[in-house]
Amino acid sequence: MSDFWGNIFVETAARYSVAVLCLVIFLVIFELVTSYKNWEEIKRGNFSVAMATGGKIFGIANVIRYSIQHNDTILESIAWGGYGFLLLLFGYFIFEFLTPTYKIDQEIANDNRAVGFISLVISVGLSYVIGSSIQ
Repeated sequence: MSDFWGNIFVETAARYSVAVLCLVIFLVIFELVTSYKNWEEIKRGNFSVAMATGGKIFGIANVIRYSIQHNDTILESIAWGGYGFLLLLFGYFIFEFLTPTYKIDQEIANDNRAVGFISLVISVGLSYVIGSSIQ
């Protein structure tokens, strides 16, 4: 039985499954903290929301990638991935705080593509910074 769990294909499938589950959970949390409904806006064709959401997906996946790469067990990967997600979430709130003249969520909901793009770049950029420090 230990040969089964030690098989690289089984381990890859397990890590993949956990990564997808974490991605879904983290996206639900992002959905709860934004004032708009991501998937409804995307369905309506709101490109700014699509860019911001795509940045979040890439950022989360990148943090999970680093957590898998630098940890031996799935539980360690989940822990570091969760910690990295919290830092990404914190970065989202900092972005909102640093722009007091307007609300990021409102601008993205109103399809302000410049704000959506900056949101995407911030999520991706922070994911690399966070990922590089994962042990």
